[in-house]
Amino acid sequence: MNNKPAPGSPLHEVWPTFTAELIAALHAYGHDQLTAQVERLRIVALCACGDDFCQSFYTAPKPAGAYGPGHRNVCLEPSWPGYLILDVVHDDIVHVEVLYRTPLN
Repeated sequence: MNNKPAPGSPLHEVWPTFTAELIAALHAYGHDQLTAQVERLRIVALCACGDDFCQSFYTAPKPAGAYGPGHRNVCLEPSWPGYLILDVVHDDIVHVEVLYRTPLN
């Protein structure tokens, strides 16, 4: 992954272009409560899967197992060819899955 941030780094400072894309995608689907969270999101950890097409990251500590009750996926149509899927727990964004995108910026 290009531009590896320090844990706790604000998303909007590390990847401002991606932050704007995420906000636009959430807004387009009417996810206003989630949109309001984006400027406050911090990068807790990067995905460690090792896949070259994955640039996913956590915005809350990774659970030991499944997320459990209160978890849902929010699938968005990004402005790039690829996938943008959020893990949301009790209406908080906890994981951002970014697949098949040019390097985050």
